[in-house]
Amino acid sequence: MPSPTLPSWPPSRTWPAGEAPESSWTTSVSGAPLSGILRVVACREDATLAGVPAPDPAQYDSFAAQYEEHSAEAPYNALYDRPATLRLLGDVSGKRVLDAACGPGHYVERLLAQNAEVVGCDASPAMIDLARKRAGDGVDLRVHSLDDPFTWVESATFDVVLCALAYHYVTNRVGFLREARRMLEPDGRLLISTHHPTADWVRLGGSYFHHGPVTETWSKGWEITAWRMPLTRLTEEFTSAGFVIQRLVEPAPDPAMEHSHPETFERLSNEPAFILFELGKRNEV
Repeated sequence: MPSPTLPSWPPSRTWPAGEAPESSWTTSVSGAPLSGILRVVACREDATLAGVPAPDPAQYDSFAAQYEEHSAEAPYNALYDRPATLRLLGDVSGKRVLDAACGPGHYVERLLAQNAEVVGCDASPAMIDLARKRAGDGVDLRVHSLDDPFTWVESATFDVVLCALAYHYVTNRVGFLREARRMLEPDGRLLISTHHPTADWVRLGGSYFHHGPVTETWSKGWEITAWRMPLTRLTEEFTSAGFVIQRLVEPAPDPAMEHSHPETFERLSNEPAFILFELGKRNEV
């Protein structure tokens, strides 16, 4: 798939008649990339949080093969998120790593190459099938949603839990965080990369402090629901689940992007799209 068409920045917004209420609004975004996958053509923000379902795994099955091909080389993935996340991971040789929401297995492949012991899961069966082809035999890859308890994992199993560009799709986020804490060794780490709250605010408009699901229609007609929230909400979720923030990274683009995608490089050099957290387990009092 070709790289997404990049929009003017900030994107234009179309409001309903009169000033849109803070909790219920619509916007039209022409060309804005979501996680570097495809351009967003429209979005809506749900008015309340009541009864919000977890994302349907079938929505990812419908474009799994296209996503695998695109995310292998797309600048937001290959030259932005992955380099920054791998630097934050550091040396994982001999470490037991859970790739939570592994998608088609790009991180699984990298972690195995660094001699890590890898387990992966994803809510999409199609994504897991692709990850198995990439990882080869002998790697434990399972269909599992991050909204559900990890009943198949014993406590203190992993040195690292990685959740790359998936946290904003999880509805039961504190539940996932508590499960991650349980599955980690006492000195284990949880690494999360997610949408930068400021980037969502600039791209989508409305109140920066709004917390709620946003359903966006991508250029192929797929409707994808993700969660939007301010930085305060993110950090409160981490601490309420028993984590402390050890490092916070607002990544710079890989230097190679300056030549391959100069406009994207210029934008990301001035306006971060993602934010990374390294979380450690808070000692019980």
